[in-house]
Amino acid sequence: MRILVVEDEPRLATSLKQGLQEAHYAVDLALTGDDGLLWASMHTYDAIILDVLLPDRDGISICRALRAARNTAPILLLTALGEVDDKVRGLDAGADDYLTKPFAFKELLARLRALLRRETIGNSAYKSPILQVADLTLDTTTHEVQRSGRHISLTSKEYALLEYLMRNAGQVLSRSMIAEHVWDYEAEHMSNIVDVYIRYLRRKLDEGFEPRLLHTVRGWGYQLKEG
Repeated sequence: MRILVVEDEPRLATSLKQGLQEAHYAVDLALTGDDGLLWASMHTYDAIILDVLLPDRDGISICRALRAARNTAPILLLTALGEVDDKVRGLDAGADDYLTKPFAFKELLARLRALLRRETIGNSAYKSPILQVADLTLDTTTHEVQRSGRHISLTSKEYALLEYLMRNAGQVLSRSMIAEHVWDYEAEHMSNIVDVYIRYLRRKLDEGFEPRLLHTVRGWGYQLKEG
């Protein structure tokens, strides 16, 4: 899943990005409110983590602007302000949850997971934490991957790539679509990164198994499907 983080404090911003990537999220980072609003208007995110106290445009006004533009991504506000009235202002502006600084990163992850579950509860592809294509299963709760009952060990990026492919099973996904959802936008400038990771996955998922699941659609991209 793809997350936008809008945070002006460089150390915290870098820490959040690294922690979220280690938790298998693709992350874009904006260090100003204006940049955050621009990124959110240009791209689709599964959730937005938004600092309230930004130097140029505050998070409350960004939240209002996003909701006015019909952006429905769940928004988690971060702020040093702990007063009840401040929390009410944020929620009334359209935020879905509110976390006061300083916070434990584990709590942020738990709140983010709750927002994502709430957002996707009506989507049949997300009702079960288990994704399955043929005899390949991926547990989005434990991050365990198996094929024919055999455990498959994946790196963080391999897991994120496989989850994206499985959530879009049967669809042909272009390299740019995969780079956009699995990596941050710097990955678009890294030649063959998608092809390299597809090869990694193919070795682990298809070699020694039948039928082959990961297919190359020449001139278009890649597709995960049975047969």
